[in-house]
Amino acid sequence: MKRSMNAITTAICIALGGFVAYTPAAMAEAPMVKTQAPGYYRFNVGDFEVTALSDGTVKLPILKLLSNTKPENVMAALKKGYLKETVETSVNGYLVNTGTKLVLIDTGAAGLFGPTLGNLVNNLKASGYKPEQVDEIYITHMHPDHVGGLMQQSALAFPNATLRIEKNDTDYWLSDANLNAAPDGAKGFFQGAMASVRPYAAAGKLKTFQGNTELVPGVRAQSAFGHTPGHTVYVVESKGEKLMLWGDLMHVAAVQFEEPSVTIEFDSDTKAAAAERKKAYADAAKNGYLVGVAHIAFPGLGQLRAASNGEGYVWVPLNYSSLK
Repeated sequence: MKRSMNAITTAICIALGGFVAYTPAAMAEAPMVKTQAPGYYRFNVGDFEVTALSDGTVKLPILKLLSNTKPENVMAALKKGYLKETVETSVNGYLVNTGTKLVLIDTGAAGLFGPTLGNLVNNLKASGYKPEQVDEIYITHMHPDHVGGLMQQSALAFPNATLRIEKNDTDYWLSDANLNAAPDGAKGFFQGAMASVRPYAAAGKLKTFQGNTELVPGVRAQSAFGHTPGHTVYVVESKGEKLMLWGDLMHVAAVQFEEPSVTIEFDSDTKAAAAERKKAYADAAKNGYLVGVAHIAFPGLGQLRAASNGEGYVWVPLNYSSLK
């Protein structure tokens, strides 16, 4: 009578020194990789192809940065979202292929905001595009985490692109007088903007605009001043579908959707920024179009609906799609 495989295995283990298990322990010894997949997400807006690009994440002390509400309200909202007072915050950009133009909206931080950011160009390449293919770059505002990626060390990161920025922002952030008058803690914002944008101006590639303007067919600028003097959101429309790219119209989903009046230390004009945010929320909830936000967890895409209690809004993340 043949012995079972279990009996044979047990006998062999005893003969080899009393082992009582047949477990390939080495399989658990592989080193941890500790990296994410390339950070891009592709979707369609009508006939346009849009690619969300991650620049990385940065930890922000949200409890210290938010204002116009009580700290205990902020902490309660963060805990409700399973977050702590320091929040790992995404930095997102968006690449719009209209079929005739390749348009990049915001460029990430490169090296201006610490070592955990600066991944946008690599993720653009991973998504199947090359920096030299970008025709136009539209900047929501000139904070370091939106313009830093314009440069790759001393070279233009996007050598063939025309750079478009609202004139109120260039007038403010490229002003030496404003730099000299700024408190020491804010001077880096001016210096980062100057280092990133002035090389494009010197190359004749900076082209400013003012107010609500169509920049290429299907993509237009819409003023949303407050976060900075020229803060601009971008409207992408094709075949009846619409995407609004909000830039820094808001920062902390766990707090500012429920309480839109909450502002952040980075706002140049907190009152104006809050007013623009409330207006944008109401319009997005009413009309149901897609929204892309620079600092909502990557890819930062979703829709809004009014909260059932009549106070604030609910963020509904975009349903994942594997496309074609």
